[in-house]
Amino acid sequence: MDLILYLLAVPFVAGLVCAVIPKKQRLIAELLALAGSIAVFLMTFIIFRTNPVNFQLFGLELFRIDNFNRFLVLFIALFGILVILYSTKFFPKTDKFSISSFYYTSVLWSISAALGCVLANNLILMLVFWGFLGLTLYVLIQSNSPDSKDAAKKTFIIVGGSDCLMILGIAIIWVLTGTLQMDKIFLSTADSTLALTAFLCLAIGAFAKAGAMPFHTWIPDMAPVTPAPVIALLPASLDKLLGIYLLARISLNLFSLSLPLTAFLMFIGAVTIIAAVFMAMIQHDLKKLLSYHAVSQVGYMILGLATGNPVGIAGGIFHMLNNAIYKSCFFLCGGSIEKKTGTTDLDKLGALAGKAGMPLTFAAFFIASMSISGVPPFNGFVSKWMIYQGLITQFQNASPKFQIIALVCLVAAMFGSALTLASFMKLIHAIFFAQKKNEQKGEVNWQMWLPQLLLAGLCIVFGVFAFALPLKYFIIPSLSAFNLQLSGNLIGFWQPELATMLLIACIIIGIIIFLASFSLGSVIKRHKIFIGGEVLPENQRVTGVDFYQTIKEIKIFDQTYALAQKKVFDIYDWGKAIVNAFASALALMHTGNMHIYLAMSIMGLTILLYVFLGK
Repeated sequence: MDLILYLLAVPFVAGLVCAVIPKKQRLIAELLALAGSIAVFLMTFIIFRTNPVNFQLFGLELFRIDNFNRFLVLFIALFGILVILYSTKFFPKTDKFSISSFYYTSVLWSISAALGCVLANNLILMLVFWGFLGLTLYVLIQSNSPDSKDAAKKTFIIVGGSDCLMILGIAIIWVLTGTLQMDKIFLSTADSTLALTAFLCLAIGAFAKAGAMPFHTWIPDMAPVTPAPVIALLPASLDKLLGIYLLARISLNLFSLSLPLTAFLMFIGAVTIIAAVFMAMIQHDLKKLLSYHAVSQVGYMILGLATGNPVGIAGGIFHMLNNAIYKSCFFLCGGSIEKKTGTTDLDKLGALAGKAGMPLTFAAFFIASMSISGVPPFNGFVSKWMIYQGLITQFQNASPKFQIIALVCLVAAMFGSALTLASFMKLIHAIFFAQKKNEQKGEVNWQMWLPQLLLAGLCIVFGVFAFALPLKYFIIPSLSAFNLQLSGNLIGFWQPELATMLLIACIIIGIIIFLASFSLGSVIKRHKIFIGGEVLPENQRVTGVDFYQTIKEIKIFDQTYALAQKKVFDIYDWGKAIVNAFASALALMHTGNMHIYLAMSIMGLTILLYVFLGK
């Protein structure tokens, strides 16, 4: 118990000290934040090696370590270290928010709250940490610039509103079970409407935190106006981990799901994959494009958990971890690009892959792109492959009606991967290969490129050695927390070591052929781009941004894109319209006429008497 209290207290106290450090002592705040995050990371190693156990405080089992959450705390702390290290060079010395040191306070408190969420065994305690994390997210978004205040308000309302539903769900669980201890709750959604309601309330909270549709709209709106390290820490990593963590807990521990509810989750997952990736393909802003892909990947995690079989669930959990790794890498790379070029507008970027550009950032971005697209032998392929196997297993064992659902979801997941690859081909070309006048940008400081390369390295290691490292020590053991055991041939036809050797061999052969061509007298020639024999002006250069403009112009999609641009599908605007309509109706009733107010009071009193007296 002492270890958990220390784990939560160290980042909180370090953040508290950072808040009172004078502005002129920014370096002290940075070193303290970095030291605090490293200390937390070291303590998580002890927790990772601890056997499953409950911890009591005030007679209540408030915290629990099991095979599911013990590896999550390890990665929460790791993301915290990398983001803090990156932040030390990302913010200008004149940035008011980082100079005040409250930035590092918010980051450290976010780490503490995230750790508390995954370790809590009491629903109320978990909700306290969960809500506090929403508060730090609001602070980190709105403190950046005046333009970010609307995005922060939207985030706070969507996430905070879902938290209110979580309170209702927890209250229903208390009524049905008489306990708030998560390891002592088990309800069937097929037998009780109240249990179904409680599950949906908690699931909405998980969807809003993770960014699943239709509760995702705060992420694309906050991404362009929020500092890259903030997005890398919260929406890209911690929020994704916590949202899917809660969904896994309630789906596999707290509730037994009925078949219609399972089909509903699969539908949410499939729609999230396809709709978000279609929105990503037409974006012109780097961070907004990445934010839609962050939403799309949540669909794979939901699909994996909804399969209900061990291989699919393991795939969903593994993809949760993989996504946090490569999405954090993406946003850190995006921040480096923004810092060096001063923009995230894809039309204004290009030629950053060469020596005069940002070669290390390009390498990290390319690896993360292959990972998210599901290209072997990177980690994203392995987790997606397992989710596909889970859907196929579900198809084989399901009733005919459910087989159709599983098949449609499998096609949606595979099609989503193809569209993701297409989207990142456009993105890599626009940022790194599109022709542009060389401005000698140069690479960022090592404090910024090192976290990017470490995350990119994990994408490779967790793909090539997936079965020897992450699956063996993190993912497969976590299934025991849900009383599941993986059996059968997990690998199938996929052999990562063999595939990696073949890919390396192909690369080596390609290099040999390239070098041999010089000995045969080949000369590399460079020509200016031209159309019809005329040199193409700089303002008409091909950037790659409009590669998929034709998709937007297809009749099937043009109206949908137009409605999406008007935020017709935005749940935040739905709620705002309902509130405004309700307020307008109340305004009509407020005429200032005392007789009308008196009549309304008498009418209300009559209704109350009728209800309570039953007459």
